[in-house]
Amino acid sequence: MRSIWKGSIGFGLVNIPVKLYSGVQNSNLDLDMLDERDHSKIKFQRINEDTRKEVPYEKIVKGYFLKDRYVILDEHDFEEAAPEKNKIIELENFVNIAEINPIYYETSYYTEPEKQGAKAYALLLKALEKSKKAGVGRFVLRSTENLCVIHPMNGVIVITKIRFQQEIRTMDEIKKVDDKAISKKEMEVGLALIKQYSSDFDIASFKDTYSDELLKIIKAKAKGKRVVVKKLKPEKATSDNLYDQLMKSLGGSKKRA
Repeated sequence: MRSIWKGSIGFGLVNIPVKLYSGVQNSNLDLDMLDERDHSKIKFQRINEDTRKEVPYEKIVKGYFLKDRYVILDEHDFEEAAPEKNKIIELENFVNIAEINPIYYETSYYTEPEKQGAKAYALLLKALEKSKKAGVGRFVLRSTENLCVIHPMNGVIVITKIRFQQEIRTMDEIKKVDDKAISKKEMEVGLALIKQYSSDFDIASFKDTYSDELLKIIKAKAKGKRVVVKKLKPEKATSDNLYDQLMKSLGGSKKRA
């Protein structure tokens, strides 16, 4: 793998030099947009909305619409607003990772220590494992300040970007359900159903089946064949009564559910 960032993790007065590697990859198939008539690739052009002519890249500026006009920004403005380009992931505090709502998570990076920082890296890794804590810090990647969680995973310190609070929308406009109508016996069966389907989390058991099936179709079409994919049909409830539906689910198998 190729590193995407080099810097240090600031652990108190100790700086641990590390490299960052992308910890995720896209499992979607890489599809091109083509002209239906001759299968030529489609290219996007930057077109002036008024003149309908293509605009050279060097003539493009960025602006923010404020009230009734655009305020144009230049490179100096971006430099002034950008966070200081330091190369330190500064640990600000330590938290229980279970307290971080999953809605905040973005993407993860593996860290690898430089030779001179191996011992300090090992200390931080083991300290995180033993304390069952995760560090919260900030770092600059591609001129943008990012909030992150520093946590151990399989003998490696992982940096996971998380969203800032202001990036999360409020739920003020979301209609919430009224749970007063749920009876005691419905709740008991609901909890029993959760218990029946509970197991240890195994990410390997969940596959990107859509991409696999799509690739099968592509390969078959390349040979002039057509694949018929079996679709899972949801089992229709025989009753509108919630309790009856729960009881039937409780007696069913995981696979059928």
